[in-house]
Amino acid sequence: MRDIGNWRHICVDAQRMFAEDTAWHVPWMSRVLPQLEEVSHRHAERTIFTRFITPVQADDASGGWKEYYQKWWMMTGEHLPHELLELVPSLQTLVPPARIFDKPTYSPWIDGRLLSHLASEAVQTVVVTGGETDVCVLATVLGAIDRGFYVIMLSDAVCSGADETHDAAVNLLGDRFSVQLDLMKTEDFLSEVRA
Repeated sequence: MRDIGNWRHICVDAQRMFAEDTAWHVPWMSRVLPQLEEVSHRHAERTIFTRFITPVQADDASGGWKEYYQKWWMMTGEHLPHELLELVPSLQTLVPPARIFDKPTYSPWIDGRLLSHLASEAVQTVVVTGGETDVCVLATVLGAIDRGFYVIMLSDAVCSGADETHDAAVNLLGDRFSVQLDLMKTEDFLSEVRA
């Protein structure tokens, strides 16, 4: 692993609505949760959790998001219990020192708050975990690359509800972005940063 300098761990959307029995349940979440917990617990002060926050009603969304939430009406605030937007309990206990950034879109970069926060701490590298690999993780990684960060994605700490597109996203990122991104296993990363 190259010298990664000042780094932060971005754990993408490890929320109850993806871990529990909802329309957006991601069965893999339970498989990768031990890795998310390991990185987050060891480096809580370096961890940032993003949360995907849905609108109260579909009509509160704009553009294509309105149609999206008309399809997924059961995931809007008027139907989804608010507590399901929270992080899974084992990660919630880490806040603080870990931080939370909420977002209404797949990407956490849209409103500029996360970028400003990382810039204020002179962060050079982001380590990405969470879900889903082919949606919000992909948006997080590509946005980080666009903003000049070196990215490490922990390949055994990302998950999706669809195996085929998970594999395609991992292969795409590993092949096409190999200068700006490394794929690593959680254990390998943790042993490197401990050294």
